[in-house]
Amino acid sequence: METLNPNWFLRARLKTRHLLLLIALDEHRNVHRAAEALHMTQPAASKQIRDLEEMLDVKLFERLPRGMEPTLYGETMIRHARMALTSLSLAHDDVLALKAGLAGQVEVGVIMTPAMSLLPQAIARVKQTAPLLRIGVHLEPSNTLLDMLERGTLDFMIGRVLERENSSSLIYEELTEEPACAVARVGHPLMDKASLNLKEIAGYPWILPPQGSILRHRCDMMFRRAGLEPPANVVDTTALLLITALLQQTDFLHVMPVDVARYYQSLNVLSILPIELPFKMDAFGIVRQQDHLLSPGANLLLSAVRAAAKEVY
Repeated sequence: METLNPNWFLRARLKTRHLLLLIALDEHRNVHRAAEALHMTQPAASKQIRDLEEMLDVKLFERLPRGMEPTLYGETMIRHARMALTSLSLAHDDVLALKAGLAGQVEVGVIMTPAMSLLPQAIARVKQTAPLLRIGVHLEPSNTLLDMLERGTLDFMIGRVLERENSSSLIYEELTEEPACAVARVGHPLMDKASLNLKEIAGYPWILPPQGSILRHRCDMMFRRAGLEPPANVVDTTALLLITALLQQTDFLHVMPVDVARYYQSLNVLSILPIELPFKMDAFGIVRQQDHLLSPGANLLLSAVRAAAKEVY
């Protein structure tokens, strides 16, 4: 059998009526009744099947005394014909939804870093073409978002897939790694130095994520690997409003993703300390449920997130 190129159907001049005929033959198992159902003549139907068989160089149907029976090749073509027509039907529904102004609702979950630049860019793009689309955004840690995704509360999320028993039902598209940095208030004494080492910052009071979190564990291990005790004077919180207020009023230090820190530094809320931390947070990406069919609005936002990610990362 010859190897067909990926666009063999263009050379075969495959049309929707070929697909409909394959399905009709599967349902009626008789070329006369299949042709009748599609308002075709029997010779025309027979010729179309012969043309298709010649192009594929296989027999699609066994001609029996009392009808037709699909071969293994025929069953394969019939299955794909059904899939193609279903896809075209969904495309029609999507186009109608787009024409209606995409007035549906999309629920998306996001962790902090992509909430700073990636998601706002994607939402801005979507709102240009679909101003009536209602977009609900949930800013939470990955664990919380994964629970919401599994309950069906979210269409998709931008975060991390952590070790979970039921992660096999998830589709994950990695976007980027997330480097971390140390920050302090503007004018902090440590900002006078050209560069710092871990020993110089270990003794300061810190604001850190709570014990048990991935980031806290990595911070503690960073100091231990350098032969230092992790900071003992610590405020445990992930509340950004409290963190920025505490940083501005004290000499506390804090660790946060680089993209988030750059954003706050550009607003003159805090400063990034001149030290390269020897660890990265896990990469994050787009996460969605394998069996969750996205609405046209959710698909539009998902496409905008992918497009913005190519620019941002």
